[in-house]
Parts: sequence; structure tokens; C-alpha cells
Amino acid sequence: MKTVILEVRSPKEAMSGFAQAWNTNKQQKSARISFASPELLWKVLSAKRWELLKALCGAGPVSIREAARRVERDVKGVHGDIVALIDAGLLNRTESGGVEFPYEAVKVEFLLQAA
Repeated sequence: MKTVILEVRSPKEAMSGFAQAWNTNKQQKSARISFASPELLWKVLSAKRWELLKALCGAGPVSIREAARRVERDVKGVHGDIVALIDAGLLNRTESGGVEFPYEAVKVEFLLQAA
């Protein structure tokens, strides 16, 4: 199962993890997308965008209009959310102009600690 892991890590930690993965040359079944803070993660992954990801999970390539129909929202609002999710690396544009969620699962990892 191809999984995307959303995590909260500093840019330095994220680069260190990237360098380590690069040097091990292992085929991974998961991708990692790092955010600098929990606030940034939740800003990018709002409730409506999470709902959109759920609707696109396993759907294959779909048009923006079809994505809007699946979540019962207007096309303009869904378009804005799709652009944000593409910018974050969670969705891909297809050659035909549609979008695709290329993962079968999403895992969110972060640690909340006392100040």
C-alpha cells in the first residue's frame, strides 16, 4: 500500500531524513511530506481539504468538476483547495488537466510536548 506520511519536522530534520533515505537506496512504500509546525500542517490540511482527499483516495484521475461533485461543493472553492493540495505535494495534475491523489493511505505524525 502506497502511503503518504504527513509530519511536523524542522527543515533541518527533514533534510537530514532525506539525506539518510537517499544514502540507504531502499525502495520505500511511503512518501513523507514535512511541515515546519502543527499550525502550518492544519492550515494546509483544513477540514474541507481532508474531506476532498478522502473523496479522491482510490478514485484515480478525476476532473475538478467531478471532485467538486463528490464532496458536494462549488467548483471554485474546490479549485482553490486543489491548488493548495497540489502546492503541498498531496495531489498531482494529470496530462488531461484533471487531478489525482497518488496514495492509498494518509498517516499524520506529530508530537505534542509540554512547553
